[in-house]
Amino acid sequence: MTKTAELAAKLRGLDINDMYENDFFLTWDKSDDEIAAVFAVADALRDLRERNISTKIFDSGLGISNFRDNSTRTRFSFASACNLLGLEVQDLDEGKSQIAHGETVRETANMISFMADVVGIRDDMYIGKGHTYQKEVADALKEGYEDGVLEQKPTLVNLQCDIDHPTQTLADLDHVIHYFGGVENLKGKKIAMTWAYSPSYGKPLSVPQGVIGLFTRFGMDVVLAHPEGYDVMPEVEEVAKANVTKNGGSFTKTNDMKEAFQDADIVYPKSWASFAAMERRTELYGKGDFDGIDKLEQELLAENATHKDWECTEEMMQLTKEGKALYLHCLPADITDVSCKEGEVAASVFDRYRAPLYKEASYKPYVIAAMIFLAKVKDPATALEELEAKACNRKEF
Repeated sequence: MTKTAELAAKLRGLDINDMYENDFFLTWDKSDDEIAAVFAVADALRDLRERNISTKIFDSGLGISNFRDNSTRTRFSFASACNLLGLEVQDLDEGKSQIAHGETVRETANMISFMADVVGIRDDMYIGKGHTYQKEVADALKEGYEDGVLEQKPTLVNLQCDIDHPTQTLADLDHVIHYFGGVENLKGKKIAMTWAYSPSYGKPLSVPQGVIGLFTRFGMDVVLAHPEGYDVMPEVEEVAKANVTKNGGSFTKTNDMKEAFQDADIVYPKSWASFAAMERRTELYGKGDFDGIDKLEQELLAENATHKDWECTEEMMQLTKEGKALYLHCLPADITDVSCKEGEVAASVFDRYRAPLYKEASYKPYVIAAMIFLAKVKDPATALEELEAKACNRKEF
Protein backbone atom coordinates (compact mmCIF):
# COMPACT_ATOMS: atom_id res chain seq x y z
CA MET A 1 0.00 0.00 0.00
CA THR A 2 1.34 3.43 -0.93
CA LYS A 3 1.75 6.23 1.58
CA THR A 4 -1.13 8.17 0.02
CA ALA A 5 -3.39 5.11 0.22
CA GLU A 6 -2.52 4.66 3.90
CA LEU A 7 -3.27 8.30 4.63
CA ALA A 8 -6.56 8.14 2.72
CA ALA A 9 -7.57 5.11 4.79
CA LYS A 10 -6.69 7.03 7.94
CA LEU A 11 -8.92 9.92 6.83
CA ARG A 12 -11.91 7.60 6.62
CA GLY A 13 -11.63 6.97 10.34
CA LEU A 14 -11.77 10.66 11.24
CA ASP A 15 -14.83 12.81 11.94
CA ILE A 16 -14.16 15.74 9.61
CA ASN A 17 -17.54 16.51 8.05
CA ASP A 18 -17.61 19.98 9.62
CA MET A 19 -14.50 21.01 7.70
CA TYR A 20 -16.34 20.89 4.37
CA GLU A 21 -17.33 24.38 3.18
CA ASN A 22 -15.95 25.85 6.38
CA ASP A 23 -13.18 28.31 7.28
CA PHE A 24 -9.94 27.93 9.22
CA PHE A 25 -9.37 30.59 11.86
CA LEU A 26 -7.74 29.17 15.02
CA THR A 27 -6.25 25.73 15.66
CA TRP A 28 -8.05 25.40 18.98
CA ASP A 29 -11.39 25.80 17.19
CA LYS A 30 -10.66 22.53 15.38
CA SER A 31 -11.17 19.06 16.85
CA ASP A 32 -8.36 16.55 17.28
CA ASP A 33 -9.67 14.64 14.26
CA GLU A 34 -9.69 17.80 12.16
CA ILE A 35 -6.09 18.63 13.09
CA ALA A 36 -5.10 15.04 12.28
CA ALA A 37 -6.84 15.38 8.91
CA VAL A 38 -4.77 18.46 8.03
CA PHE A 39 -1.57 16.48 8.62
CA ALA A 40 -2.87 13.46 6.70
CA VAL A 41 -3.87 15.46 3.63
CA ALA A 42 -0.72 17.60 3.75
CA ASP A 43 1.47 14.49 3.83
CA ALA A 44 -0.53 12.81 1.06
CA LEU A 45 -0.25 15.85 -1.20
CA ARG A 46 3.48 15.96 -0.55
CA ASP A 47 3.79 12.26 -1.33
CA LEU A 48 1.94 12.68 -4.63
CA ARG A 49 4.07 15.62 -5.67
CA GLU A 50 7.26 13.75 -4.80
CA ARG A 51 6.06 11.05 -7.20
CA ASN A 52 5.33 13.61 -9.93
CA ILE A 53 1.55 13.08 -9.72
CA SER A 54 -0.71 16.06 -10.36
CA THR A 55 -2.81 17.16 -7.38
CA LYS A 56 -5.06 19.58 -9.25
CA ILE A 57 -8.66 19.41 -8.07
CA PHE A 58 -9.65 22.68 -9.82
CA ASP A 59 -9.45 23.49 -13.52
CA SER A 60 -10.14 27.18 -12.86
CA GLY A 61 -10.67 29.58 -9.99
CA LEU A 62 -8.82 32.07 -7.86
CA GLY A 63 -7.10 32.17 -4.53
CA ILE A 64 -7.21 35.75 -3.21
CA SER A 65 -4.38 36.81 -0.91
CA ASN A 66 -4.63 39.87 1.29
CA PHE A 67 -1.42 40.57 3.21
CA ARG A 68 -1.84 43.56 5.49
CA ASP A 69 1.66 42.92 6.86
CA ASN A 70 4.88 41.95 5.12
CA SER A 71 5.52 38.29 4.33
CA THR A 72 7.85 36.01 2.39
CA ARG A 73 7.25 32.39 3.45
CA THR A 74 3.51 32.59 4.05
CA ARG A 75 2.86 34.65 0.92
CA PHE A 76 4.68 32.20 -1.32
CA SER A 77 3.34 29.20 0.58
CA PHE A 78 -0.22 30.37 -0.05
CA ALA A 79 0.52 30.90 -3.74
CA SER A 80 2.18 27.47 -3.93
CA ALA A 81 -0.75 25.80 -2.19
CA CYS A 82 -3.29 27.36 -4.53
CA ASN A 83 -1.23 26.43 -7.59
CA LEU A 84 -0.77 22.87 -6.28
CA LEU A 85 -4.55 22.45 -6.33
CA GLY A 86 -5.08 24.20 -9.69
CA LEU A 87 -6.01 27.72 -8.57
CA GLU A 88 -4.44 30.94 -9.76
CA VAL A 89 -3.56 33.62 -7.22
CA GLN A 90 -4.50 37.27 -7.22
CA ASP A 91 -3.11 39.61 -4.58
CA LEU A 92 -5.35 42.30 -3.14
CA ASP A 93 -3.20 45.42 -2.94
CA GLU A 94 -5.27 47.65 -0.69
CA GLY A 95 -3.28 50.69 -1.82
CA LYS A 96 -4.52 50.13 -5.38
CA SER A 97 -8.10 49.34 -4.39
CA GLN A 98 -11.08 51.53 -3.55
CA ILE A 99 -10.72 50.77 0.16
CA ALA A 100 -9.02 54.15 0.65
CA HIS A 101 -12.11 55.78 -0.88
CA GLY A 102 -14.44 54.31 1.71
CA GLU A 103 -15.27 50.93 0.24
CA THR A 104 -16.66 48.77 3.05
CA VAL A 105 -15.31 45.38 4.12
CA ARG A 106 -18.57 43.77 2.97
CA GLU A 107 -18.27 45.32 -0.48
CA THR A 108 -14.58 44.56 -0.92
CA ALA A 109 -15.05 40.93 0.18
CA ASN A 110 -17.73 40.36 -2.45
CA MET A 111 -16.06 42.31 -5.26
CA ILE A 112 -12.83 40.26 -5.05
CA SER A 113 -14.59 36.90 -4.76
CA PHE A 114 -16.68 36.40 -7.90
CA MET A 115 -14.44 33.55 -9.09
CA ALA A 116 -12.65 32.85 -5.82
CA ASP A 117 -12.53 29.52 -3.99
CA VAL A 118 -10.32 30.67 -1.13
CA VAL A 119 -9.35 33.95 0.50
CA GLY A 120 -6.20 34.06 2.62
CA ILE A 121 -5.66 36.97 4.99
CA ARG A 122 -2.73 38.09 7.13
CA ASP A 123 -3.65 40.81 9.62
CA ASP A 124 -1.46 40.49 12.71
CA MET A 125 -0.33 43.93 13.81
CA TYR A 126 -3.08 45.15 16.11
CA ILE A 127 -4.56 43.33 19.10
CA GLY A 128 -8.30 42.93 18.78
CA LYS A 129 -8.29 43.82 15.07
CA GLY A 130 -6.88 41.01 12.92
CA HIS A 131 -9.11 38.09 13.91
CA THR A 132 -12.10 40.44 14.00
CA TYR A 133 -11.38 41.61 10.45
CA GLN A 134 -11.04 38.05 9.18
CA LYS A 135 -14.37 37.09 10.75
CA GLU A 136 -16.01 40.16 9.18
CA VAL A 137 -14.73 39.15 5.74
CA ALA A 138 -15.93 35.56 6.23
CA ASP A 139 -19.38 36.76 7.29
CA ALA A 140 -19.58 39.00 4.21
CA LEU A 141 -18.63 36.09 1.95
CA LYS A 142 -21.28 33.87 3.52
CA GLU A 143 -23.89 36.58 3.08
CA GLY A 144 -22.86 37.13 -0.53
CA TYR A 145 -23.22 33.42 -1.26
CA GLU A 146 -26.59 33.16 0.47
CA ASP A 147 -27.84 36.22 -1.44
CA GLY A 148 -26.83 34.68 -4.77
CA VAL A 149 -24.10 37.25 -5.44
CA LEU A 150 -21.38 34.58 -5.34
CA GLU A 151 -21.73 31.21 -7.11
CA GLN A 152 -19.67 29.60 -4.35
CA LYS A 153 -18.66 30.53 -0.82
CA PRO A 154 -14.91 31.03 -0.68
CA THR A 155 -13.11 29.42 2.23
CA LEU A 156 -11.24 31.87 4.45
CA VAL A 157 -7.80 30.77 5.67
CA ASN A 158 -6.08 32.63 8.50
CA LEU A 159 -2.56 33.33 7.24
CA GLN A 160 -1.80 35.00 10.60
CA CYS A 161 -3.83 37.22 12.85
CA ASP A 162 -3.31 38.91 16.21
CA ILE A 163 -4.24 35.71 18.07
CA ASP A 164 -2.91 32.71 16.13
CA HIS A 165 -0.71 31.75 13.18
CA PRO A 166 -2.20 28.34 12.33
CA THR A 167 -0.42 27.75 9.04
CA GLN A 168 2.94 28.34 10.76
CA THR A 169 2.38 26.29 13.89
CA LEU A 170 0.82 23.38 11.99
CA ALA A 171 3.84 23.40 9.66
CA ASP A 172 6.10 23.51 12.73
CA LEU A 173 4.29 20.58 14.28
CA ASP A 174 4.26 18.55 11.06
CA HIS A 175 8.04 19.00 10.94
CA VAL A 176 8.33 17.92 14.59
CA ILE A 177 6.14 14.85 13.98
CA HIS A 178 8.35 13.71 11.12
CA TYR A 179 11.54 14.52 13.04
CA PHE A 180 10.52 12.33 16.00
CA GLY A 181 9.08 9.56 13.83
CA GLY A 182 5.35 9.93 14.50
CA VAL A 183 2.79 11.87 16.50
CA GLU A 184 2.73 9.07 19.07
CA ASN A 185 6.32 9.97 19.99
CA LEU A 186 5.54 13.55 21.04
CA LYS A 187 4.08 12.69 24.44
CA GLY A 188 6.49 13.74 27.19
CA LYS A 189 8.73 15.76 24.88
CA LYS A 190 9.70 19.16 26.28
CA ILE A 191 9.44 22.24 24.07
CA ALA A 192 10.75 25.62 25.24
CA MET A 193 8.82 28.45 23.59
CA THR A 194 11.02 31.33 24.66
CA TRP A 195 11.30 35.02 24.03
CA ALA A 196 14.59 36.11 22.48
CA TYR A 197 16.18 39.51 22.00
CA SER A 198 15.59 41.41 18.77
CA PRO A 199 16.69 44.90 17.80
CA SER A 200 13.32 45.43 16.12
CA TYR A 201 9.98 46.34 17.68
CA GLY A 202 6.45 45.09 17.72
CA LYS A 203 6.74 41.51 16.51
CA PRO A 204 3.32 39.81 16.74
CA LEU A 205 2.37 37.48 19.56
CA SER A 206 0.61 35.00 17.31
CA VAL A 207 3.51 32.54 16.91
CA PRO A 208 4.18 31.93 20.63
CA GLN A 209 0.43 31.93 21.25
CA GLY A 210 -0.11 29.50 18.41
CA VAL A 211 2.60 27.19 19.71
CA ILE A 212 1.29 26.98 23.28
CA GLY A 213 -2.27 26.64 21.98
CA LEU A 214 -1.39 23.74 19.66
CA PHE A 215 1.54 21.78 21.09
CA THR A 216 -0.22 21.31 24.44
CA ARG A 217 -2.76 19.11 22.62
CA PHE A 218 -0.21 16.32 22.24
CA GLY A 219 0.81 15.50 25.80
CA MET A 220 3.99 17.54 25.54
CA ASP A 221 5.67 19.52 28.31
CA VAL A 222 5.36 23.08 27.01
CA VAL A 223 7.33 25.84 28.72
CA LEU A 224 6.62 29.49 27.94
CA ALA A 225 9.62 31.64 28.88
CA HIS A 226 10.00 35.40 28.68
CA PRO A 227 11.33 38.34 30.68
CA GLU A 228 8.91 39.91 33.12
CA GLY A 229 6.38 42.04 31.28
CA TYR A 230 6.46 40.16 27.96
CA ASP A 231 3.27 38.24 28.62
CA VAL A 232 1.06 36.81 25.89
CA MET A 233 -2.74 36.98 25.80
CA PRO A 234 -4.17 35.41 28.97
CA GLU A 235 -7.02 33.86 26.98
CA VAL A 236 -4.54 31.77 25.02
CA GLU A 237 -2.78 30.66 28.19
CA GLU A 238 -6.16 29.36 29.35
CA VAL A 239 -6.44 27.38 26.10
CA ALA A 240 -3.05 25.78 26.86
CA LYS A 241 -4.08 24.92 30.41
CA ALA A 242 -7.34 23.35 29.21
CA ASN A 243 -5.40 21.26 26.68
CA VAL A 244 -3.16 19.90 29.44
CA THR A 245 -6.16 18.97 31.57
CA LYS A 246 -7.58 17.03 28.63
CA ASN A 247 -4.43 15.54 27.08
CA GLY A 248 -1.82 15.33 29.83
CA GLY A 249 1.65 16.80 29.63
CA SER A 250 2.21 20.20 31.22
CA PHE A 251 2.18 23.93 30.60
CA THR A 252 4.49 26.04 32.74
CA LYS A 253 5.87 29.58 32.66
CA THR A 254 9.23 30.98 33.67
CA ASN A 255 11.22 34.21 33.48
CA ASP A 256 14.45 32.24 33.10
CA MET A 257 15.58 31.24 29.61
CA LYS A 258 18.13 28.75 30.99
CA GLU A 259 15.44 27.00 33.01
CA ALA A 260 13.32 26.65 29.88
CA PHE A 261 16.22 25.23 27.83
CA GLN A 262 17.24 22.72 30.50
CA ASP A 263 16.72 19.18 29.10
CA ALA A 264 14.45 20.50 26.34
CA ASP A 265 13.87 18.31 23.30
CA ILE A 266 12.82 21.31 21.19
CA VAL A 267 13.61 25.01 21.52
CA TYR A 268 11.80 27.86 19.79
CA PRO A 269 13.51 31.15 20.72
CA LYS A 270 11.72 34.09 19.10
CA SER A 271 11.09 37.73 19.87
CA TRP A 272 7.64 39.22 20.42
CA ALA A 273 6.12 42.37 21.87
CA SER A 274 4.24 42.18 25.14
CA PHE A 275 0.47 41.87 25.14
CA ALA A 276 0.21 45.10 27.14
CA ALA A 277 2.41 46.96 24.64
CA MET A 278 0.39 45.67 21.70
CA GLU A 279 -2.79 46.82 23.41
CA ARG A 280 -1.27 50.30 23.84
CA ARG A 281 -0.26 50.39 20.18
CA THR A 282 -3.77 49.41 19.09
CA GLU A 283 -5.25 52.17 21.25
CA LEU A 284 -2.85 54.76 19.80
CA TYR A 285 -3.55 53.55 16.27
CA GLY A 286 -7.30 53.89 16.88
CA LYS A 287 -6.76 57.51 17.91
CA GLY A 288 -4.53 58.21 14.93
CA ASP A 289 -1.75 59.16 17.37
CA PHE A 290 1.26 58.25 15.25
CA ASP A 291 3.58 60.41 17.33
CA GLY A 292 2.50 58.33 20.31
CA ILE A 293 3.21 55.15 18.37
CA ASP A 294 6.71 56.39 17.56
CA LYS A 295 7.30 57.21 21.23
CA LEU A 296 6.04 53.79 22.28
CA GLU A 297 8.37 52.16 19.76
CA GLN A 298 11.38 53.89 21.27
CA GLU A 299 10.32 52.87 24.78
CA LEU A 300 9.98 49.24 23.77
CA LEU A 301 13.27 49.17 21.86
CA ALA A 302 14.97 50.45 25.00
CA GLU A 303 13.20 47.81 27.08
CA ASN A 304 14.23 45.08 24.64
CA ALA A 305 17.84 46.19 24.92
CA THR A 306 17.89 45.36 28.64
CA HIS A 307 17.41 41.67 27.74
CA LYS A 308 20.19 41.05 25.23
CA ASP A 309 21.23 37.99 27.22
CA TRP A 310 18.10 36.21 25.95
CA GLU A 311 19.95 34.71 22.99
CA CYS A 312 20.10 31.15 21.70
CA THR A 313 23.84 30.51 21.94
CA GLU A 314 25.94 27.36 21.79
CA GLU A 315 26.12 27.50 25.60
CA MET A 316 22.34 27.62 25.83
CA MET A 317 22.00 24.70 23.43
CA GLN A 318 24.29 22.62 25.63
CA LEU A 319 21.63 22.83 28.35
CA THR A 320 19.15 20.94 26.18
CA LYS A 321 18.59 17.16 26.02
CA GLU A 322 22.03 15.75 25.25
CA GLY A 323 22.87 19.17 23.81
CA LYS A 324 20.95 18.21 20.67
CA ALA A 325 17.52 19.83 20.92
CA LEU A 326 15.68 20.51 17.68
CA TYR A 327 15.85 24.25 17.00
CA LEU A 328 12.70 25.82 15.49
CA HIS A 329 12.03 29.28 14.11
CA CYS A 330 9.31 30.71 11.88
CA LEU A 331 11.97 32.78 10.02
CA PRO A 332 13.46 35.20 9.34
CA ALA A 333 15.55 34.93 12.48
CA ASP A 334 17.59 37.82 13.84
CA ILE A 335 21.05 36.24 13.58
CA THR A 336 23.84 37.78 15.64
CA ASP A 337 26.62 39.30 13.49
CA VAL A 338 24.76 38.31 10.32
CA SER A 339 21.42 40.09 10.02
CA CYS A 340 22.05 42.29 13.07
CA LYS A 341 24.77 43.07 15.61
CA GLU A 342 22.94 41.25 18.42
CA GLY A 343 19.91 39.07 17.97
CA GLU A 344 17.83 36.01 18.73
CA VAL A 345 20.34 33.34 17.79
CA ALA A 346 24.09 32.89 17.38
CA ALA A 347 25.27 32.43 13.81
CA SER A 348 26.90 29.07 14.59
CA VAL A 349 23.65 27.68 16.01
CA PHE A 350 21.59 28.92 13.07
CA ASP A 351 24.07 27.55 10.52
CA ARG A 352 23.95 24.06 12.08
CA TYR A 353 20.17 24.01 11.81
CA ARG A 354 19.81 25.78 8.46
CA ALA A 355 18.69 22.72 6.48
CA PRO A 356 16.17 21.55 9.13
CA LEU A 357 14.81 25.11 9.36
CA TYR A 358 14.24 25.26 5.63
CA LYS A 359 12.61 21.81 5.81
CA GLU A 360 10.37 23.11 8.61
CA ALA A 361 9.25 25.95 6.33
CA SER A 362 8.66 23.55 3.43
CA TYR A 363 5.69 21.98 5.21
CA LYS A 364 3.68 25.21 5.09
CA PRO A 365 2.50 25.06 1.44
CA TYR A 366 1.17 21.55 2.04
CA VAL A 367 -0.56 22.52 5.28
CA ILE A 368 -2.30 25.42 3.55
CA ALA A 369 -3.23 23.20 0.60
CA ALA A 370 -4.67 20.67 3.05
CA MET A 371 -6.82 23.35 4.69
CA ILE A 372 -8.22 24.30 1.28
CA PHE A 373 -8.62 20.66 0.18
CA LEU A 374 -10.58 19.69 3.27
CA ALA A 375 -12.85 22.73 2.90
CA LYS A 376 -13.58 22.23 -0.80
CA VAL A 377 -13.71 18.43 -1.21
CA LYS A 378 -16.64 16.58 0.34
CA ASP A 379 -14.92 13.17 0.31
CA PRO A 380 -11.19 13.92 0.66
CA ALA A 381 -10.15 10.28 1.10
CA THR A 382 -11.71 9.24 -2.21
CA ALA A 383 -10.35 12.34 -3.92
CA LEU A 384 -6.79 11.48 -2.88
CA GLU A 385 -7.24 7.90 -4.09
CA GLU A 386 -8.57 9.12 -7.43
CA LEU A 387 -5.66 11.53 -7.89
CA GLU A 388 -3.26 8.65 -7.28
CA ALA A 389 -5.16 6.29 -9.58
CA LYS A 390 -5.20 8.78 -12.44
CA ALA A 391 -1.47 9.33 -11.96
CA CYS A 392 -1.46 12.34 -14.27
CA ASN A 393 2.12 13.47 -14.65
CA ARG A 394 2.71 16.90 -13.24
CA LYS A 395 5.43 17.38 -15.84
CA GLU A 396 6.73 15.45 -18.83
CA PHE A 397 10.41 14.65 -19.15
